[in-house]
Amino acid sequence: MSEQNPNASAAHDPVWEARYHRNAFILMTVFFIVAPAFIYPVFLMKALCFALFACAFNLLLGFGGLLSFGHAMFLGMAGYLSAHAAKVWGFPPEFAILTGTVTATVLGFIVGLLAIRRAGIYFAMITLALAQMVFFYCLQAPFTGGEDGIQSVPRGRLFGLLDLGNPMAMYYVVLAIFTAGFLLIYRVIHSPYGQVLKAIRENEPRAISLGYRTERYKLVAFVLSAGLAGLAGATKAIVFQLASLTDVHWSMSGEVVLMTLLGGMGTIFGPVAGAFVIAAMENYLSELGAWVTIAQGIIFVICVLAFRRGIMGELEAFLRKRRKQG
Repeated sequence: MSEQNPNASAAHDPVWEARYHRNAFILMTVFFIVAPAFIYPVFLMKALCFALFACAFNLLLGFGGLLSFGHAMFLGMAGYLSAHAAKVWGFPPEFAILTGTVTATVLGFIVGLLAIRRAGIYFAMITLALAQMVFFYCLQAPFTGGEDGIQSVPRGRLFGLLDLGNPMAMYYVVLAIFTAGFLLIYRVIHSPYGQVLKAIRENEPRAISLGYRTERYKLVAFVLSAGLAGLAGATKAIVFQLASLTDVHWSMSGEVVLMTLLGGMGTIFGPVAGAFVIAAMENYLSELGAWVTIAQGIIFVICVLAFRRGIMGELEAFLRKRRKQG
């Protein structure tokens, strides 16, 4: 994508940024720890899985500048393999989730090799076409259960000790997985590799002129993003004891784009906020039936017009402005 990220244009004080990220992470963690006391844990688990999915997508789009319209294939395929491994192969939950994550990572490597040589709309269309192929494969493959999906997936015991049939135990396992994925993404973004990735996003010809093999950097970003999206999908399948075509459908790829843009593309915490907003809309506006999509579209248009940088992007810009004025 040639359009630059509005959140990345200005240089910021690294000391202030580090302090802001630390404080925001502490607040987010404290909120998630106490949230089950006043919010339904199943909703929180769904939102956390989508938040990890959106963070993985943001790594590719917000920091790599690559718009994928096929990320649902990693979420969905990881969910199918995780559910199949747990139900048919009898894997414990940790190995079932690992199976789904590895599957998504390998699939991401294959798709990345095919798509990464293109950019912009061509890259997006290649990922969409490959995702549709994966969708029709999942529709026809015997082990996926077709339109019925894989149901009644056992949660089992984590490491043979922790009974995941307990909703609170399951919730804190999901929270631990989300936190680990979130911290990994944060570390990647702030590593030397992440700085090169941002440079490629801002001006790829200049990065090439400096001697960087940009295709390799983008491929690594694509594989990392696919693997973390697979981790979200594999965890979601164990949480809901179900793997279905919904997670591999093209509309899910559009939904994660919506989450990322709504929360703030290129921000650390934006995808988390966007995922929770979308999950809350789907949960609390479900009585509207088919009108939920229209309501989502209206809210999205309003947010895009009012918050060009997204929810967290505007909040960060406001805090920076106040700091300069102070």
